[in-house]
Amino acid sequence: MKYLAAYLLLQQGGNASPSAADIKALLETVGSEVEESRLALLLKEIEGKSVAELIAQGNSKLASVPTGGAAAASSGSAAASSGAAAAEEVVEEAKEESDDDMGFGLFD
Repeated sequence: MKYLAAYLLLQQGGNASPSAADIKALLETVGSEVEESRLALLLKEIEGKSVAELIAQGNSKLASVPTGGAAAASSGSAAASSGAAAAEEVVEEAKEESDDDMGFGLFD
């Protein structure tokens, strides 16, 4: 992940196609260790692709990841429990506010 972040940071900074040496130099400036094999693999995978293409590929992969399917099936009980949680949160906030004063004035 840090290799991709460094690659994108260098591209955003104006380097149209960062090399392995560029990425390594950037990561070493922040004290990060660089694994040459991982860096080479990343550069091989993204060779010839634009950032827009990489983002589109990532979005298509994320679309297949299930997110919250069980919550839709039990929406009635989830709504009831979320209402109770919200009421509990309001009570907790009220308790916190009462502790803020503690008998001290602003200019005491």
